Amino acid sequence: MATVELRFSAQPEHVRTARLVAAAVARRAGVDEAVLDEVRLAVGEACSRAVGLHRSHGITAPVTVILTEEEKSFSIEVGDEVPGPGSDGAVSGVSGRGATPGVGRDEPEPDPEGDGEDEMGLAVISGLVDDVEVRSGADGGVIRMSWPKTPATVQP
Repeated sequence: MATVELRFSAQPEHVRTARLVAAAVARRAGVDEAVLDEVRLAVGEACSRAVGLHRSHGITAPVTVILTEEEKSFSIEVGDEVPGPGSDGAVSGVSGRGATPGVGRDEPEPDPEGDGEDEMGLAVISGLVDDVEVRSGADGGVIRMSWPKTPATVQP
């Protein structure tokens, strides 16, 4: 199992680099060429979402992207450090985080329009990726996406 980890500051200009790295690693891992555009788009959406969450909550920690080649699949996890609602570590559906984090505490109140963008990004990701999981907990959130690898053909 080969793994590549990418960490970048929460700046929109770094999302393009994450997309390029993800596509290159996916290609090397054996993901079908026809799926690479979906990988690029899904990683771009997930990274843009993480960058937006970091910026709207004043978090200076880097966004983390972990690319893992497994025996039959290739997976990408995009992590943010924005604590989820309730911070109980429960797995939430692709519909997003649910409650409004930070309200009533000494944290900036999230932009209500940002929630719509967050939901739209998750909808785009779920449309691009068949196997997607969104988790949220006290340490932040993770979007995990995976794609099947193209089986190697044996030459006679």
